[in-house]
Amino acid sequence: MQSDQLKRREFITLLGGAAVAWPLAARAQQPTMPVIGFLNSISPDWRFTERLRKFSEGLKEQGFVEGENVAILYRFADDQADRLPELAADLVRRQVAVMAATSTPAALAAKAATATIPITFLVGEDPVRLGLAVSLSRPGSNMTGINVFNAEVAAKRLELLCDLVPGVTRIAVFVNSADAASMETQLRDVDTAARAMGLHIQTLDANTGAEIDAGFKALGRERPDAVFVPPNPFFNNRRVQLAQLATFHHLPAMYGLRDYAEAGGLMSYGSNIGDGYRQVGVYVGRILKGAKPEDLPIVQANKFELVINMQTARMLDLVVPPTLLSIADEVIE
Repeated sequence: MQSDQLKRREFITLLGGAAVAWPLAARAQQPTMPVIGFLNSISPDWRFTERLRKFSEGLKEQGFVEGENVAILYRFADDQADRLPELAADLVRRQVAVMAATSTPAALAAKAATATIPITFLVGEDPVRLGLAVSLSRPGSNMTGINVFNAEVAAKRLELLCDLVPGVTRIAVFVNSADAASMETQLRDVDTAARAMGLHIQTLDANTGAEIDAGFKALGRERPDAVFVPPNPFFNNRRVQLAQLATFHHLPAMYGLRDYAEAGGLMSYGSNIGDGYRQVGVYVGRILKGAKPEDLPIVQANKFELVINMQTARMLDLVVPPTLLSIADEVIE
């Protein structure tokens, strides 16, 4: 409990420093200090601190340190995607030098808010397909960023889930319809992969914590063979709830980020999000130094991590095959 309190204080201190950086700079009459607008869909908790650290790390690689020679305005939508357009518009009104939009909904809101302020995004699927870029090598317009590919490896996740859970035929897939742009393409990829593997998919729409609870109650009665939780900012922020409910209802589940496995989820497969935030920081720094987004090619993740939580596997009475253990990047005991 004491450790959690320390972490929460650390997180509040980190954001608190950001909140006072610009007023202090204004009082010191430093109008030349650039301001970054940081836009995200979630309601941040202390676990988000590590991603902010990585973002700061990337900025530092380019010579920028928050509170010293750059200020950051943080805007979080608290899991309410409909708030993003106004938050993005607020950053535009404040004439930030560059925006960091670190989720697909945030990137789309930033794009709609301005065609002139440079934007560096972090998304989990093809930014060209999302309409955020003309091409990967020459993004065009005022946007560039990082594609962590987490929404585009559905087939591999299903394959790994089938390797771990013998005889899988029915899989329940959680959907966040509030993030329609991302969910539509993800569901299409999941459905295509499932058909090829002879799997039957059942979808459950969940846009609130209460709807996640209700979804798992239904699954507890219907007893699918496994659960599939696609990468999504809202789900990512509800990872503890999702992981605990899956284990409580004795349902094997696959997730897209290692954060889930660390929170007690059975298994995750996806790219390193922390490194994605670092790269966003690098690109923001390069733009502050004069680079144009259209000249910065979109960075694509090339390393994916398989993380297995053995304690959860034992609770679910699952025997993890040696073949899976041999390729796992981390096994949590």
